[in-house]
Amino acid sequence: MTEPERSVTFRDVFAVREFRALYFSLIVNWIGDYLARAAIVVLVYQQSQSVLLSAASFAVSYLPWIAGGPVLAAVAERYPYRRVLIVCDLARAVPIALIALPDVPVPVILVLMFVAMLGAPPTQAARSALIPLLLPRHQVVTGLAVNSSTAQAAQVLGYLAGATLAAGVGARLGLALDALSFLASAAIIAVGVRPRPAASSRDRRRHLLRETGEGYRLVFGTPLLRSIALMVFALTTFTILPEGLAAGWAAVFHDDPRARGFDQGLIMAAGPVGFVIGGLAVGRLVPHSRRNSLVRPFAMLAPLALALTMWAPNAAVVALLVMISGVAQGVLVPTLNGAFVLTLPHGYRARAFGVMQGGMQLSQGLALIVSGALAQQSTIPLVVGWWSLGGLVLMTVLAIRWRSHTANATTVVAETAAAPETGAAPETDAGPPAAVAPPPAPVHDPATPAGTIPPGPGSPVSRPHHGYERAVRPPGPDLTGNAGRPRGPAEMNGAKALPRGTTARSTPGPGRHSAAGRLDG
Repeated sequence: MTEPERSVTFRDVFAVREFRALYFSLIVNWIGDYLARAAIVVLVYQQSQSVLLSAASFAVSYLPWIAGGPVLAAVAERYPYRRVLIVCDLARAVPIALIALPDVPVPVILVLMFVAMLGAPPTQAARSALIPLLLPRHQVVTGLAVNSSTAQAAQVLGYLAGATLAAGVGARLGLALDALSFLASAAIIAVGVRPRPAASSRDRRRHLLRETGEGYRLVFGTPLLRSIALMVFALTTFTILPEGLAAGWAAVFHDDPRARGFDQGLIMAAGPVGFVIGGLAVGRLVPHSRRNSLVRPFAMLAPLALALTMWAPNAAVVALLVMISGVAQGVLVPTLNGAFVLTLPHGYRARAFGVMQGGMQLSQGLALIVSGALAQQSTIPLVVGWWSLGGLVLMTVLAIRWRSHTANATTVVAETAAAPETGAAPETDAGPPAAVAPPPAPVHDPATPAGTIPPGPGSPVSRPHHGYERAVRPPGPDLTGNAGRPRGPAEMNGAKALPRGTTARSTPGPGRHSAAGRLDG
């Protein structure tokens, strides 16, 4: 079994020193982030005794993504990803530390919270775009699965620790710990991740809004990326309801406040727990070449499990079905995320991440508003059931249209055409990755354009050719040309860059979501 075909283990991805640093900074960052959100909600409520203001303090943390997330994410493309991560962490520590000071008025807390969260879009975009530069191609999905699952676990632990700490010791201590977590995250990145040049050179920059628009055109103008985006937006629209309606849903089964609180926690935790299980399972047990084939069944399973909650007799059954839906999402998100990230040309990953994350936040917000309004006129089980049935219909249509082989074929072509560097080979010492000896030269196929590397034994695609796929070419003037672009591995070995507009011959492979989502890998 060749290297890309076998199941990638967690040991494989954690053997890469830079990925370890990025991963540990993610843990520190996310736990501190969620701890602060929970602590600020408690702090605002203690000072104002207003449920509305405490809810507003939580909603403010998502406002930067909705108000200008894609534009802020595009900023990450202009500077080295490592520098973006360090600067944003240091900048976010300042307003959080100010909130922790005594006697800060509630309006000032809300403003400082908004300022702190302005760093989230470029941070998450840079982190997502950096992963394909750290890991070999066949390890990217496993790396994204580990990050996504860890983010879900950090969400549960951070909220629990933040609420407990704020209630027992004081909200300001939780905020002080969050400020320290940002400093620790910046230090880990500075020590553990080596410098790389910016994805977009200074002479290729244009107006920031124009660059953001190019990200939208790339995502929605490329068939594979558009298919992934539509599937992700539909998935988030039809699976967010258990988290948003958990409090009212728990009241359906119990009148006792304590029992309702337990049921609410059970329903809210079930989704993240299922996501962790699904994400770790797909990353650990499913070979790279088979992951695309999971998209169709699990895309339909996610809303189907929630549709069955219409007939659930108690909260335990609801939680079980929500967990099953979470497992399906945990399988889909890293899988689609891997296909999405690897298909993107280098220099567009952060912008595309901003497009996806902004769309997901908007989809979730609209879904909760509409479903909440419907729940005022009906019962929550009926609303969730019928809403999810609608999601099942839409996801079935998208799943039928999903051509699983396209992801593998287009990914191979796009990576050959546009990626400036592949992931480093696993290493444990600091410094640049060791040089990798070039593979034996393949027998040239006259039908293969010059400069194209046909799939070989080490590629996930090694069957006879059956057709052509056009390389993904970003919008704009000569953004994937040779000028100002770092040389890729093929060029390092003496091959010419793939000419603009050239088609590369590739093999349709076995079929396979990810959206960059919070998908913050």
